[in-house]
Amino acid sequence: MTQARFDDRVAVITGAGRGLGREYARLLAGLGAKVVVNDVGGELTGHGADGGPAQQVVEEIIASGGEAIASTDSVVTAAGGAAIAAAATEAFGRVDVLIHNAGNVRHAALSEMTVEDFDAVLDVHLRGAFHAVRAAFPLMCAAGYGRIVLTSSIGGLYGNHEVANYAAAKAGVIGLSNVVALEGAAHGVRCNVIVPAAVTRMAEGLDTSAYPPMGPELVAPVVGWLAHESCSVTGEILTAIAGRVARVAIVESAGVYQPAWTVDDVGAHIGAIRDLTEPLQFPVVPDGHNAHIGHSFAVARGTA
Repeated sequence: MTQARFDDRVAVITGAGRGLGREYARLLAGLGAKVVVNDVGGELTGHGADGGPAQQVVEEIIASGGEAIASTDSVVTAAGGAAIAAAATEAFGRVDVLIHNAGNVRHAALSEMTVEDFDAVLDVHLRGAFHAVRAAFPLMCAAGYGRIVLTSSIGGLYGNHEVANYAAAKAGVIGLSNVVALEGAAHGVRCNVIVPAAVTRMAEGLDTSAYPPMGPELVAPVVGWLAHESCSVTGEILTAIAGRVARVAIVESAGVYQPAWTVDDVGAHIGAIRDLTEPLQFPVVPDGHNAHIGHSFAVARGTA
């Protein structure tokens, strides 16, 4: 079996100075990719900046025989996103892969969370994803090829205590990815979401003593496949945690149709409305939006 390679591919990885991003950068570089290691080097809260982490990863890659450059521009601004893409094109001529992994955390109960802390987390995770994609996506479309991997979270899927900002941002990333997948389909650009879990700096303050092995090396190959030319899916979500890799999907129940409803009717039928025995799924690509509407209309017309 041949090994997947990234020879002559250019990969931009945000948040690549530590943790998961570092593992992604080292993996892709080891498989032949030219890597832009982007990281502002800030604290976990997003405060501060330090060019050291990104440069250290670059030096590690070069010492192992790979090619990489450091970028310390911030995804928080459109100018930063453009600068990251420009660094790739100036150094290596193009952008083939974008992995948005940059993140920060600011914990607070919902009733106590400040607007500043809410915005600061959305700025990196969600607006940062948009800024990075907005700069790289047209380049990929023009080239007729691209692989984009955006990072969501278990918190974005299911929520968690004291991270309303993080959960909202990570849920928003899924919606963004769906649109990138739809608009990129005709141009050879595929976009998917990774929901990773690993013991990294993000786990600071947690008691991980009873955890099974769950280092970044158990996540990186999944991201590597999503970033590879052989990736056969788009508009999907994969999760990787402690060696388990799975697909996450949005499904609907078959539902209940009536030509008219009352509040009491909904209560009387809520069991059937919620029954997922025969789930429906409308894949993002080629057109999940209209497939959902079309199915609902067909049910109303009695043709489904």
